[in-house]
Amino acid sequence: MADWLHTASAGTLVRPPAVAGSFYPSDPEELATMVAGLRAEADRLAEARGTSDEARTILPAGLLVPHAGLIFSGVVAAMGWRAIGDAGAAPPTIVLLGTNHAAGWLDGIGAWEAGAWRTPLGEVAVDADLASTILKLGSPFRIDRWAHVGEHSIEVQLPILQTVAPDAPIVPLAVSTGTDASAVEAGTRLGELLAQRLAAGDRIVLAISSDMAHYPAAGACARATAQLLPAILAIDAVGLARTELGLRRAGIPGLACGMCGIEPAVVGLAALAAMGTVIGRKVAEATSADAGGPSDHTVGYLAVDFPA
Repeated sequence: MADWLHTASAGTLVRPPAVAGSFYPSDPEELATMVAGLRAEADRLAEARGTSDEARTILPAGLLVPHAGLIFSGVVAAMGWRAIGDAGAAPPTIVLLGTNHAAGWLDGIGAWEAGAWRTPLGEVAVDADLASTILKLGSPFRIDRWAHVGEHSIEVQLPILQTVAPDAPIVPLAVSTGTDASAVEAGTRLGELLAQRLAAGDRIVLAISSDMAHYPAAGACARATAQLLPAILAIDAVGLARTELGLRRAGIPGLACGMCGIEPAVVGLAALAAMGTVIGRKVAEATSADAGGPSDHTVGYLAVDFPA
């Protein structure tokens, strides 16, 4: 994976895909067909619920979207990302708060601060100006490209984003902050900065990448999402952390966590509160069993948008 040290033809630092061929197809045509199908199903579901035109002309402040393999979570993710599809002509910058699955050294929020990320569908530019401004906040924000090299939680968002908002740049942030007061404080500082940029006319969406419960039976998985949802919709970072910890301590068979992205969710909700967001809206939820996985060993998926 040291290939990211090389430069692309345009001279920019490029992160190559790490999970193409496993979390989503590596063949560009196959991937494009898959994403088109996911988006079509998301549109069909929205139309069936009478929400096909709801809130698509106003850019949301934020999103929460799942990050499992697209065959499992892709429809839920597409339901979330469709909120930015028709929201004006100028593409927004997407500040992506990713889960840290494997970078055990990371203690803070690691940014990939320049260049681009590549998927089989092409390259997604990094908004170096906004990334630099975020890094000026100081600790716990720091440059850490290695934290992103094998991490999938941001990468799997990009094929859908590339078709919904093809020119939208990103700021990738790998979050490993814990869930205590320091994480809330970091999110608050990030949100205050983003609020300033929004007030100056920038177009920015804060996206939280998280799956829900791992790995209880389907019924318990859905109940875990139901318990966590009120705090998410209330933009209550502290309450979400407390509820998720309670789920992990409850002795639910098979449950390893209530929310694998609890750290970016706590940081993200604190940021959204500082941006003036007051409520979230559930867009979609499912479990891996809904996509054909076993019903006794599931992962939960949730999409929420946070109106500006």
